[in-house]
Amino acid sequence: MAFLLGFLIAFAIGITGVGAGTITAPLLILGLGLSPEIAVGTALLFGFLVKVPAGAVYLFRRQVAGRVLGLLLLGGLPGVLLGSLLLVHLKGAKDMVLLLVGLTVVVSAGLGLYRSLARLTLSRERPWLLPPAAFGIGLEVGFSSAGAGALGSLLLLYATRLTPQQVVGTDILFGLVLSLVGGGVHLYFGQVDPKLLLSLSLGGIVGASLGALVATRVPKQPFRVALLLWLLFIGAQLVWRGVAHG
Repeated sequence: MAFLLGFLIAFAIGITGVGAGTITAPLLILGLGLSPEIAVGTALLFGFLVKVPAGAVYLFRRQVAGRVLGLLLLGGLPGVLLGSLLLVHLKGAKDMVLLLVGLTVVVSAGLGLYRSLARLTLSRERPWLLPPAAFGIGLEVGFSSAGAGALGSLLLLYATRLTPQQVVGTDILFGLVLSLVGGGVHLYFGQVDPKLLLSLSLGGIVGASLGALVATRVPKQPFRVALLLWLLFIGAQLVWRGVAHG
């Protein structure tokens, strides 16, 4: 079951580009019945592993803006540490965590839809905005595993003049570092299921490879919009469970 889930998640990521954290944690909570903190910790390290090949490609192609990435990490690293520790502190407050994770997924999916359906026109660069905004993104990633993809891309589109390829490459590296650091914190506090992570990752390697191949042959936009609409529904389910049981 976990191998198949990892395959499907990575396949969807390969075709649509939607972030691993936004998809994985909700499915682990709703599909496998994991506690929110274990789901988030496992999702973070799974997201790191399935993004490594893509990150390596963008680095090799020199499509990562080093200065911008540094500004993102300046705010994002403290944020992801604080968000991860916050989830450790709220370990017993399951309903509150469900509510907050669900809200994060809804916001991330909604912003992903906005990014897919709207076009941002840049008038000027706003580098001063990167560290504080990245702090908020890191906080969300550490707490819910979601946000680095949709929120990071929107931030880069709004605050920089990077090319689309540089936006994707820089955001992937940003998400990689946040996932590794946040996942490491959760692993240290025992909030990762290693056996499940292994099965997910094995399926993810196959799914990501196949998804990347299929992505070159099918239109990406319809799949992306459909997946984001579905994630809005999944996030709403988590919010409902958090409110109904609270």
